[in-house]
Amino acid sequence: MSAGGAQFVHSAANALFKELRRLAQDSTAYRKQGRIWLEGDHLCRAALARGVSPTLAVFCESSWSAGEADWARAAGRQVVVADALFAGLSSLESPARMGFVVDLPAAAALQPEAGTVILDRVQDAGNVGAILRCAAAFGFPQVLAIKGTAALWSPKVLRSAMGAHFGLRLIEGLAPEALDALAVPVITTSSHDGELLHRRELPWPCAWALGHEGQGVSAEIAARARLAVRIAQPGGEESLNVASAAAICLHASAAARVG
Repeated sequence: MSAGGAQFVHSAANALFKELRRLAQDSTAYRKQGRIWLEGDHLCRAALARGVSPTLAVFCESSWSAGEADWARAAGRQVVVADALFAGLSSLESPARMGFVVDLPAAAALQPEAGTVILDRVQDAGNVGAILRCAAAFGFPQVLAIKGTAALWSPKVLRSAMGAHFGLRLIEGLAPEALDALAVPVITTSSHDGELLHRRELPWPCAWALGHEGQGVSAEIAARARLAVRIAQPGGEESLNVASAAAICLHASAAARVG
């Protein structure tokens, strides 16, 4: 049913609701539907700030007010979902009260000379999202995900990245051979191999390769690296979380650039 320009959904059997639930809860549904689910005020506003035009704005019924309606005009279509249904749509412990559906960006072409982050089978969605935030913050506009990496546009990665997606060129599902197109040096890091990061002059632009949480960078990626560095860990821990290592390495590159 619709009223005041919005479509109201009160049944879990509604076809649109089923599509939204798949999009919100299935990490790879965006590949089939060609669109992505953004949940929550912060993420939706981050998309709008980057010029993203949502095709659908979705609100829980109790939040549908004149103020929300004005904000929803950013989307071409508004849907109001009964509160109990919206709670089932959300994958958050504390469900947000609104979300956007936006078209999945067209596949990007790899830019050989761009500052790049390579994700080599990084599987935790929270780690992937945190690394995307670091890439955006420290001036690495391109992210290349090797097959086996968590789905870049999944709801969990989107939430962790908090809007960073919309300022990055993201390419996923790559084979290691695709990195041969890069014209910038690839750098790997580990807790025990290579020169100490803080003593090494870093090239720019470059491509930082960050590996699987347990196995690290694969031999195929390591063979393509021009430089290997390690992060000083005087506290003696065996290794760092990959997202923490990414923050340190990407910041080192950024600091070297600005002097």
